[in-house]
Amino acid sequence: NHFDLQRKLSAPEYKEVDEEYRVAMIKYETTQMAVKDIEKYHSALDKALLKFHSIKIEEINKIILDLWNLTYKGEDITGIQIVSGQESGSRATRSYNYRVVMTKGSTELDMRGRCSAGQRVLASIVIRLALAETFCLNFGCIALDEPTVNL
Repeated sequence: NHFDLQRKLSAPEYKEVDEEYRVAMIKYETTQMAVKDIEKYHSALDKALLKFHSIKIEEINKIILDLWNLTYKGEDITGIQIVSGQESGSRATRSYNYRVVMTKGSTELDMRGRCSAGQRVLASIVIRLALAETFCLNFGCIALDEPTVNL
């Protein structure tokens, strides 16, 4: 039995088995290292995107508040802002649930269904201007067609 195994191992198809194993192990190890590197890169990119998102939402809300205070003269709403509730899930299926909230003092309420048509129009214009100011370089004009759609 032992001699049969030695005879089989000396056959031509097993002659380079040690070298083939070494090459396969190198390929396997480098693939594992590459996978770990990609996971690290993905995690860093994901964190950077979340940070960028929070910075942009903060910038947008600052502009919204400034514009709202410049234009809205009512006493019932002291400010509006966009709130993003991140819906958890796998990284590939992450999404953001954006809501427009109005504030009176320290109380926040969803604007949807709680404000007048005029407040809705003003809020949509202010939000669009803030988005343009945040994401567009040197914008000089903005066209609004049905500004309250999807607000």
